Amino acid sequence: MCGIVGFTGKQQAAPILLEGLSKLEYRGYDSAGLAVRDGENLAEVVKAKGRLSNLSEKIDGGNALKGTCGIGHTRWATHGEPSIKNAHPHVSGNCTGSGSGEVESEVVGVHNGIIENYQELKDKLSRHGYIFYSDTDTEVAVKLVDYYFKKYKMGPVDAIAKAMVRIRGSYALELMFKDYPGEIWVARKDSPMIIGIADGEAYVASDVPAILKHTRSVYYIGNLEFAKLTPGEAHFYNLDGYEVQKEAVEIKWDAEAAEKAGYEHFMIKEIHEQPKAVEDTLHSIVKDGKIEIGLSDEEIQAITQIYIVACGSAWHVGMQAQYVIEELADVPVRVELASEFRYRKMSLLPSSLVILISQSGETADTLAALRLAKEKGIKTLAVVNVVGSSIAREADTVLYTLAGPEISVATTKAYSAQLIAMDCLAVKFAQVRRGLETEKYIEELSSIPKKIEKILEEKERIQWFASKVANKKDIFFIGRGIDYAVGLEGSLKLKEVSYIHSEAYAAGELKHGTISLIEDGTLVIGVLTQGDLYEKTVSNMVECKSRGAYLMGLTTYGKYETEDQCDFTVYIPKADEHFVGSLAVIPLQLLGYYVSCAKGLDVDKPRNLAKSVTVE
Repeated sequence: MCGIVGFTGKQQAAPILLEGLSKLEYRGYDSAGLAVRDGENLAEVVKAKGRLSNLSEKIDGGNALKGTCGIGHTRWATHGEPSIKNAHPHVSGNCTGSGSGEVESEVVGVHNGIIENYQELKDKLSRHGYIFYSDTDTEVAVKLVDYYFKKYKMGPVDAIAKAMVRIRGSYALELMFKDYPGEIWVARKDSPMIIGIADGEAYVASDVPAILKHTRSVYYIGNLEFAKLTPGEAHFYNLDGYEVQKEAVEIKWDAEAAEKAGYEHFMIKEIHEQPKAVEDTLHSIVKDGKIEIGLSDEEIQAITQIYIVACGSAWHVGMQAQYVIEELADVPVRVELASEFRYRKMSLLPSSLVILISQSGETADTLAALRLAKEKGIKTLAVVNVVGSSIAREADTVLYTLAGPEISVATTKAYSAQLIAMDCLAVKFAQVRRGLETEKYIEELSSIPKKIEKILEEKERIQWFASKVANKKDIFFIGRGIDYAVGLEGSLKLKEVSYIHSEAYAAGELKHGTISLIEDGTLVIGVLTQGDLYEKTVSNMVECKSRGAYLMGLTTYGKYETEDQCDFTVYIPKADEHFVGSLAVIPLQLLGYYVSCAKGLDVDKPRNLAKSVTVE
């Protein structure tokens, strides 16, 4: 949650900071602010409530704010309502925090994360004369650094290290000190942060797209580390204050990949990028006709239980993978919500494998689940899209997806890349454990990108249907087996971008309460790709129809009898039923997108949501 940027160099900072925040607005958009210094002058702070455009207008696109060193923030509220006083940056001085202008403060800062013991720290600081103007935990962190800076008089290194030891929770923190012009100090625990150096300038941000236009050479600051940025340089420190050396990582994808490229929204662009994301991910895992997942045959043979741990859409990937792995490889699989897994007191067999799925590699609950598994000595494998992310660094084995940057809050191509990666893993396990011949399965997986392209060629039918159902109040998705897992993702896509109440149910559960919600005009979408479950799910749909439901069926070409029961039918190409979920989800992504468009909503930035959930 929240987006942070920073710059120090030769150019004017404000336009660069605004540009970077525009790439991060998917991380939060209830307020925004900048703090910029011009040489040894005091930092000038400007804030605005609402979208980033309000801040940009306030400072004339950055032209009204002079200085070559600055930090910026776009907020997703956690502590304190969206308002000017709660907007970042925050300052250490006893000011109102409600306006713009120069601030007579030793420390100015922005923050992404949640400080769990902020009330305890706030009480301590209040006893030492600090006055608080906002309701945020971030102001507490800034004032805490100021307290140690003034108490020990040993400079930023000592002050930041002491503050980091006292703070409990998660943070990516950017600070500027009045006595150290041209410098930006950053600190990190469990929240994402990258640093880029190029041509005598330094950049810092929550995510790669914010700085990619300026440099592809980045550093990933480690957990419980902090750094000093000066023009063209970055120096890293551990909690003991000792400098540590780091190697830069080159970002392979280019800046154009993070632009709309003529599409109206990032979501529809990313839907269309799925064939490439799937193909690239497949080629990175399947080499010379062999599937490589980073585990030896001996390690795979020794595994007696798999736990798939994830959140949101990644959890839906796990739900589909559960069916495929168990059927092909005959190994028990449990799919766990990371937010539940990390707090459950459950026994984990030493011979287990915990698979963590996360697009960003920074999802807070998933990262905590990974650390829990490692504490218990359980082997871990991560499926992530971001090289160098926390989960990627800490897992025993990493299976990278090659989806490239995903900007829309509603995931599409990252989901599809994760799904193909997990399908490959299932086939590999089946080969090692059961002697499965993989050639036909690899061929089937390789056909998926072209089949997705065929579905996208017929998207106008979905667009037409979306315009007809955009005013529905309740929509239900039903299916069995893999179809149920597809329905879970379809329902999530619809609800998060259209704000229509939507639920997905295993079709056999309808009679156990849910069918009481069906009334005239309720839309019921049946996913019907599993041959041996087709008739049972159709029967459930007919039960809904007899109670007034309007039916949409999603099935494969050839099952034209579906039209006899459904009011609207969508067909997808035939595929191996283990992998058909990669195709069935595409029309449901399109449905969510076009319903949102029909309602005139902000597709890429749905209300109350942020792209990466990096706080609990």
